[in-house]
Amino acid sequence: MENAVAPPRSSAPADDGRTRDRVSALLLEHGPQTAAELATRLGISPAAVRRHLDSLVAAGRIEERVAREPQRGRGRPARRFHLTDAGRSAFPHAYDDLALTALRYVAAAGGPDAVRAVAEQQLAGLEARASSAVESAVRLAGGAPVDRAQALAAALTAEGYAATASAISGGGQLCQHHCPVAHVAAEFPQLCEAETAVIGRLVGSHVQRLATIAHGDGICTTHLPGPLRPGNRTAPARPVRREPAAPDRARTRTSTTPTNDRERTPA
Repeated sequence: MENAVAPPRSSAPADDGRTRDRVSALLLEHGPQTAAELATRLGISPAAVRRHLDSLVAAGRIEERVAREPQRGRGRPARRFHLTDAGRSAFPHAYDDLALTALRYVAAAGGPDAVRAVAEQQLAGLEARASSAVESAVRLAGGAPVDRAQALAAALTAEGYAATASAISGGGQLCQHHCPVAHVAAEFPQLCEAETAVIGRLVGSHVQRLATIAHGDGICTTHLPGPLRPGNRTAPARPVRREPAAPDRARTRTSTTPTNDRERTPA
């Protein structure tokens, strides 16, 4: 009896693995997304991407959450997929064990201020590189904080932070979808504090950290306040109760000598 020829092995498992890695990378780079959004980015059908999502959920690499989006109005709420800690761990990290050991030694020897000094020194190189990119973009696009944040997001992405920037009603937001030192920063918040200070200097404005991956949030979110509108900080020269004064009398006072402005208000 002749030996049967074994059929060629299918490359489907390898293809599936690559597609799921692409799904994870998209969630890291662009943040939580729906199955339809992922299907569009991948160029495959929603049914096909759902199969990969189910596999990633079963493996604990992603999770599905209901997105609360008031602007959607009535109808079914959007369900978005998020990377889990296990999913993030598949991406490169900055030698967490060694960093933790070193910072614990520094903290024991010099206290919190010594840890803060190490964090500032660590970020000095990143700040210098990002500063050059931001200043180059500002010369072309302008110097508003949101404009600077767009350039900063591109610079941070080149450093491995998968950052994005967007304008909102109150100014702007800088989002970092990956943190190379998240596990270290969870124990030593001085790293997050130093990074926030760097962001503030680079965008040229006071900023506020709203969420961090180190504290269990899905992304690091930094609020960038918008420019103040003219008049927002201007206080009235006199108490508000004098504003309803008769228009004719007000015009008469402005045409006399300046000392009339100091007259006592009638009872």
